[in-house]
Order: sequence, then structure tokens, then C-alpha cells
Amino acid sequence: MSTPQPPMPQTAAPNWQAAPGASYPAYNSPIPVTRTHLGHALASEWTKIRSVRSTMWTLGVFVVLVIGIGLATAALVAANATEGDLVGENPLSFGFFGLLLGIMCIMTLGVLTTASEYGTGMIRTTMTACPSRGRVLLAKGIVFFAVAFTVTLVSSVLVALADVSMLSDAREPSGSEWLKGTVGVSLYIALLGLLSLVVGSIIRHSAGAITIMIGLLLAPLVIALFMFSESLEDLRQALFEYSIPNQLSVFYSQSLTDTGPSGWDPLWFMLVVTGAAFAGAWALLEKRDV
Repeated sequence: MSTPQPPMPQTAAPNWQAAPGASYPAYNSPIPVTRTHLGHALASEWTKIRSVRSTMWTLGVFVVLVIGIGLATAALVAANATEGDLVGENPLSFGFFGLLLGIMCIMTLGVLTTASEYGTGMIRTTMTACPSRGRVLLAKGIVFFAVAFTVTLVSSVLVALADVSMLSDAREPSGSEWLKGTVGVSLYIALLGLLSLVVGSIIRHSAGAITIMIGLLLAPLVIALFMFSESLEDLRQALFEYSIPNQLSVFYSQSLTDTGPSGWDPLWFMLVVTGAAFAGAWALLEKRDV
């Protein structure tokens, strides 16, 4: 029969467990902790867009195309025009050709602003630093729109001033024509670039998104040129009227068609399309993995 063991003596609890409350003393970080907001996301996206090489290259080529072609076109017209040829002509309209080609640079930069991060995997770091995905997309859109609008406005104003001075035989543009040919067209191109940014966020592939946007720029006009059937006349006319080149020409009061958008209609049309695409990209961003 076993002998019962005497009870073990009670030991005092360690000092770090004896006191009630937290196990560790309070710690105050020397780094100030603040609640993040949209301003922080804007600062981050501004740092990104101004520090990558693609921004300087695309915007540099855009400025060269817009100013170079705009001035070259006006100089060529001024050198070959005879007296009376330019009467009633809007001298601002010669900036159309440079902007039409420069649009592709803005669209490319818009796609790269979002899609390139998915290609490199840096989007995971971005979303870790800012878990609010909608805030990231909004910050990218605001920063890009501001950059695209500013660069386009400065370039279009320089071309407009130079063209008016070179084409002295043309009529003086009215105030509304100045506003549409500078601010209006800059807003339209910035919105088109923002649409490219949204498409890049949806597709998440730079080459694919750029291809889609170039197709959106050229396909309607090219397809309409080969629609010879009378049964397709209404569709052909609609493709002409709402193609991007025709909408761009409306800002210079010389639409390629007799009907269709006029005045500020292209800007409202692009605003609605871009807004709808932005809402779709926001919803997809919240549902898909990064």
C-alpha cells in the first residue's frame, strides 16, 4: 500500500502576474500614429507617377506631337494659302491634328498607371499600405486626371496662341471658341485618359488594355468606312458621329458629319461613359483578389 504524499507548498505568484491589469506596461511609440485618409493616398500616387520613367516618356512624346504637328500644320497652311483662303477659318482648328495623335500617349499613360502595378506585383504592396481599395483607385484617378489635364491645357494653349499669330488672315476666335479649343478639349482628353486608367484596372494587363483603347479610338471610324450597304447606313452614321476623332473635332466647330454631337456634347458623353466604367472598376476591385 502506497504512502500518501504530503501536499506541495504553495508558491507565491511571480511579480509580473501578481498585479491586476495588462501583462505588460503601456508602450508609447515615438512615431506619431494618425488615421490615414485620401490625402495620404494622393501623396503616394503623386510620388509614383512623377518618379517612373514612363510618365516622362509618354508626356514628353505627347508634348512634342501636339506642339510640333500643331505648329507645322499652321506654318504649312500659312505658307501655301493665298489671299482670302483663310477668311472665316478658325485658326484654333489646326491644333486638332497634333491632339489626335497625342491622345494615344495619354491613353497609354492611363493604362500604365494601374495595369503596370499588376504586372510587377507592386499592387500587393500598395493594397497592404492602403487596404481601402476604392481609395487607391480614386487617388490614382485624381492624380492622373490632374496631370493629364494640366499638360494638355498648357500644350493646347501654346499651339493656339502660335497658330493665331501665324494665321493672321483667319478670323479672330470668339471667347467660347477659345474656351472649347483649350479647356474643353483638355477636359475631354483627360477624361479619355481616365477611362484608359479604369480599363487598365479592369483588364490588369498593360498590352491588352492599351490594345482595347487604341481599338476604341480607331475601330469605329475604320469600320464605318467599309460599311457600303444601305441597310447599315444608320449604324454607319452613328459610328461616324460618336467616334473619338469626330467628337474631338466638335471642340473646333468642324464636326466631320452634319449631324451628331455639337457644342459641349462630347464632354458630357465622355463624362458619363467614364463614370460608368469607374463605378464598374470600383465594384470589381472590391470583389477580386489582387
